[in-house]
Amino acid sequence: MHRTRRRHCRQLVVGLVLLLMALTALPASAWDEPGLPRPSSTPDAHSDLLAGLPQPSPTHDAHLDADARPDPLAAHPDADPDPDAEPDLLAGITLPDLATIPGSVLGDFVPDGRASGPASAPGAPGAAGGPSSEPLLPALSNPRMFRGLAFDTCMAPSLDTMRRWRSSKYGAVGVYYGGRGRACRHQPRLGHAWMKGVQRLGWRVLPVYVGSQSPCVVAGSKKAYRIGRHAWRQGVREGRDAVRRAGAVGIRPGSPLYLDMEAYNYRQKKCARTTLTFVRGWDRQVRLKGYVPGFYSSADSGVAHMRAAARAGARDLPSVIWFARWHTRPRLAREPALKGSAWSSRRRIHQYAGNVKERHGGRSLVIDRNLVHAPVARIR
Repeated sequence: MHRTRRRHCRQLVVGLVLLLMALTALPASAWDEPGLPRPSSTPDAHSDLLAGLPQPSPTHDAHLDADARPDPLAAHPDADPDPDAEPDLLAGITLPDLATIPGSVLGDFVPDGRASGPASAPGAPGAAGGPSSEPLLPALSNPRMFRGLAFDTCMAPSLDTMRRWRSSKYGAVGVYYGGRGRACRHQPRLGHAWMKGVQRLGWRVLPVYVGSQSPCVVAGSKKAYRIGRHAWRQGVREGRDAVRRAGAVGIRPGSPLYLDMEAYNYRQKKCARTTLTFVRGWDRQVRLKGYVPGFYSSADSGVAHMRAAARAGARDLPSVIWFARWHTRPRLAREPALKGSAWSSRRRIHQYAGNVKERHGGRSLVIDRNLVHAPVARIR
């Protein structure tokens, strides 16, 4: 009996030793409380999805005039040393359809560039839980401004016609100075002497560049100029061309250059991504060269697209918007496609009529009519 008891004791001791050896061989995570994951030395695959995306910019201080502040790109012209680099991830974002956005999210337009709600903390999401609906656009660095009526016409008129038209209600003229997509490509009068001449006559100039067009452009005459496969590089290349041609006719840095993007179906997602990538590449290059990038399009296509991109947090957007909405009264502050927009005071042009014939001083022109509160060219 004592022998049997000693044998059982030895077996118990051996069992305890084996149990202790097994327990010491377990991984440390086996000791954790069930359901509470331990910190890992490698980042969670789902915890940093937004790390590579630019965060929403701070909202304008409602008590400051954003246009009076210095332009950070003007102070640091080398802020982006590689303009040819491919765009960030927001170039491929799926943009919301404006028709699905409730008015309460868009808010109401408030004059003078002030946000329609309380200012958000830097980097904070907007009230709707997404990116800020009032993105911070680069400040306009001491631009030459014009507020009043303007006309644009396909072919630059003669200086004599421009002198006679000083009797009209217009004070500024839109000039199609470059771009492979412009209708009047042969401009025998347009040059540095013409620019200086109209400036001496008291005119202000709105320089328009008609480059490559959206892949889903509506006008049949523009389909031959659609954006190619490498939209970013093409935008950068045409931005350089816009700056070079502007300099050739005497348009100085600090001037706006307005990219003309004719009406397109921005609700086609692939087309929208390609178009936005091209526009952003063009804008970035123009801005890096010291000019102000502007954007012209129809209110219900290109302008609605830019507004959706701004609400989604995209960068490198135009600083000034020129929207076409015909057969309506000229107005800047009540455009439906720009409700609650960052493009507010001193950043808008409304083209309110097109292809109309007017006669002043004995000379007739076919023109588009515009209401302007925006930068105009500096002519050297």
